[in-house]
Amino acid sequence: MPESGPSQGQTTHGPIPTPRTEPRPPGAGTPVTRTPDIGTRGTRAQDAPAQDAPAPETRTAETLTPESGASGTRTAARTEREGRTAPAPAVPAARRAGLLVTLVLGGLTALPPLSMDMYLPALPEVTGSLGAPAATVQLTLTACLAGMALGQLVVGPMSDKWGRRRPLLIGMVVYVLATAACALAPNAALLVSFRLLQGLAGAAGIVIARAVVRDLYDGVEMARFFSTLMLISGVAPVVAPLIGGQILRVTDWRGVFHVLTVVGLLLTLVVWKWLHETLPPARRHDGGVGSALRTMRGLLADRVFTGYMLSGGFAFAALFAYISASPFVVQEIYGASPQTFSLLFGVNSVGLVAVGQINGKLLVGRVSLDKALATGLAVITLASAALLLMTGGVFGPVGLVPVAAGLFVLMSAMGLAMPNTNAQALMRTPHAAGSASALLGTCSFLVGAVASPLVGIAGEHTAVPMALVQLVCALAAVGCFLGLCRPWQRAAAPAGPPTMGR
Repeated sequence: MPESGPSQGQTTHGPIPTPRTEPRPPGAGTPVTRTPDIGTRGTRAQDAPAQDAPAPETRTAETLTPESGASGTRTAARTEREGRTAPAPAVPAARRAGLLVTLVLGGLTALPPLSMDMYLPALPEVTGSLGAPAATVQLTLTACLAGMALGQLVVGPMSDKWGRRRPLLIGMVVYVLATAACALAPNAALLVSFRLLQGLAGAAGIVIARAVVRDLYDGVEMARFFSTLMLISGVAPVVAPLIGGQILRVTDWRGVFHVLTVVGLLLTLVVWKWLHETLPPARRHDGGVGSALRTMRGLLADRVFTGYMLSGGFAFAALFAYISASPFVVQEIYGASPQTFSLLFGVNSVGLVAVGQINGKLLVGRVSLDKALATGLAVITLASAALLLMTGGVFGPVGLVPVAAGLFVLMSAMGLAMPNTNAQALMRTPHAAGSASALLGTCSFLVGAVASPLVGIAGEHTAVPMALVQLVCALAAVGCFLGLCRPWQRAAAPAGPPTMGR
């Protein structure tokens, strides 16, 4: 509808501009009152439906809509001024369901790290139990990681076509069956195959959790929710090896997969009972593989979306380089005990989670997402450069404490970079949140998988490769953010809906 001038069916009262009411189709809610002489922004604000007239398309997801009342109206007006599609008005029941939805989505995002890291302490035992070389057993990790990356490309478009619940439930059921099969695998080859299937199915939780967040939230509220999810998913990699080690005290490596099977089954039941559909049929996409590929091609053609995707992927690669190299660097080069390494790993993870909460609770809504993201990327770059100087001997011999401090700063800054890249990318893609989430996750996993083996390229007696990989990834993230996202241009542009390539 044009923003100015009378539209078809309008009536006026009197010779001077006064508020006038447009008739609406049956079932469309209360009529919209428009005041023609207050400017574009005023018209947009008054075009919002009244608080007591929820939009029809929210019926499918009304138990999960995050905002209600005047707060929802204010947020709708704010998102329209920022050039985004305003979320549908909410219902009060959403606030009662908020904590449960947060825990369910957090569990979905935490399950893949649990699947990866709970298994790590059992690798030596698997080698002896199956009579396979260590290199073959390492393939079980690679297969699971590859499955998580590729599975997102399949599940994301499926969720845009069929809704979120059906692909998620199918993925969870397959995950439970694949995990149970891992516990019964008689040889290494079958274990690798089942781990690949486990990763493919587990990807459903990652990609659909992000898509559900996009369905429910917009703007700063979405960034806040991603920071909250980081509180849950950030703890998983820390506690998973500890849980796996405790399980191995009472059973063998197969018991780890038995526990994961039970966890997957319980999470499937919770999703089936309490996580309702969040994508109304009117917003779903028709078409098969060709349509999905065209959708992804259109997303990648959006320069700004691609910039946020690559920035987040390279930042994740710097994190992955730390995860891959830190056991070797801390224990072998600097002589720390396994207990000291576990303590440092836990402290760094706490830093990441804490900064993520500062981002969500204090910064979002007060500082623009691009400024918070730019700060995070700048700190990651500076910390990586400091680590390279220290490990390269520029400052002479350094001990563990300065290196650990640099790693802590780098990890903590991820709490600014990761949630804000996801939020900014998904804000541009309300029409294809599943496909966009799939591209975000696949990019992060693939870039991380490429960066991970490079940290050991120079042997076992230097930490320079880790710091160098981290610095290169950080600079690449900054380059993508500045060269593709160009936040200063969009900040100066007039308000309007995001367009491909803008």
